[in-house]
Amino acid sequence: MSRVGKKPVPVPTGVTANIVGQKVAVKGSKGELNFVVPDDVSVSMDGAVIKVDPRNDSKRARAMWGMSRAMINNLVTGVSKGFERKLEITGVGYKAAVVGKNLQMSLGYSHDINYPIPAGVSIVTPKPTEIMISGVDKRQIGQIAAEIRAMRGPEPYKGKGVRYEGEFIFRKEGKKK
Repeated sequence: MSRVGKKPVPVPTGVTANIVGQKVAVKGSKGELNFVVPDDVSVSMDGAVIKVDPRNDSKRARAMWGMSRAMINNLVTGVSKGFERKLEITGVGYKAAVVGKNLQMSLGYSHDINYPIPAGVSIVTPKPTEIMISGVDKRQIGQIAAEIRAMRGPEPYKGKGVRYEGEFIFRKEGKKK
């Protein structure tokens, strides 16, 4: 039994949810998102609550049950509050700035890296060493943060590079003479 799947998803005021077959569409003040639920799971609207149940007792149905509930909850949270991911840049001369519709980063390479900002996503640099990514789609925000981090991931000796806020980097000691 899925502990996550058992919980119903509350729909707050100001958010409208629409279920047509296996498609769940959610609309709120921040935007509109939709998700197609797998066939192994049934979705129903019960007042101001969305309930997710497995159609049978197969292993796949139980796996899709919790995942579908989590996805629907992320849709509701995204259109009502939104999501935010913060990245930190560490290193001498490493910095980032938003230039037009691009995120321009100096990460120790011979050239600056220009990352195009996708539609529906807001990227802000409050300090040259901080990047804040915000939007309504949690998957998209996480993917963008991972792509930016991959351009210069943190290295284990000095900790230079791009890391998530609060991420712990195991440090290596280095060679001894």
